[in-house]
Amino acid sequence: MAIMVDSVFPIGAILGEGPLWSRGALWFVDIKRQRVHRFDPATGAAKAWDAPDQVGWVLPVRGGGMIAGLKNGLHRFDPASGAFAPLADPEPHYPGNRLNDATTDRHGRIWFGSMDDDESDLTGALYCCVGGMITHSGLPEVAITNGPAVSADARVLYHTDTLGRVIWRVPIHDDSSLGTPERHIAIEDGAGHPDGSVIDAEGCLWVSLFGGWGVRRYDPAGALMRTIDFPVANVTKIAFGGPDLDIAYATTARKGLDAAALAAQPLAGNVFAFDPGVAGLAVHEAKI
Repeated sequence: MAIMVDSVFPIGAILGEGPLWSRGALWFVDIKRQRVHRFDPATGAAKAWDAPDQVGWVLPVRGGGMIAGLKNGLHRFDPASGAFAPLADPEPHYPGNRLNDATTDRHGRIWFGSMDDDESDLTGALYCCVGGMITHSGLPEVAITNGPAVSADARVLYHTDTLGRVIWRVPIHDDSSLGTPERHIAIEDGAGHPDGSVIDAEGCLWVSLFGGWGVRRYDPAGALMRTIDFPVANVTKIAFGGPDLDIAYATTARKGLDAAALAAQPLAGNVFAFDPGVAGLAVHEAKI
């Protein structure tokens, strides 16, 4: 049976990304418009904040406020005032990079990646932020890092090489260092590129496909379980939301679509929702 996918927020984002459910609402960003969004599906209320540069993600912080990944590093973000305060730049040696995607784990660690803003040079890296201290993961650099997702027990990291169309499964040690990566999922030619990913309550990985017209669910062994078709090509990431975390919200993008494609995809860039048939995991607040 086909799953109904509905446009629930007609935002028309150029590059909608980083959705997460936190503090009773859906948060996400439009990277290219340099904007943070908050949307309450229950009431339709929405609010947006302008960021000082391209913003790849925001995450809630333990004790209040949020942390944001901008082109030039980590910033504190205060939704009450709209202010951004720089914290740390892990890549001053790569001025052409920007931060791209992130997640937190049960210990409050932030796993985040960078990418070449021109999407070609192998300068993107994965980092871990523990208590405000940033360390390089040691994984090989790629053009676009994406979709870091962490298992519920914080012992496995899923790391995406978008242009390589590979998702790696990596053990996480108690000291936050990583073990040997194993190729977990390879996206075949013609199916788009793996973008953001998230783990559900059953330990399965949901992978959004940029240029692939949908979202896929893979079991813990990496086998494809189901595909959710979308009416737009560029699906960037999903988040489990609602009071019971049983609604999937997806960000999408207009980026890269020419006039003909935009005419054929009038809903491109909107936020969508569908019933995933499974609940998600609560987002952990970052400890910084």
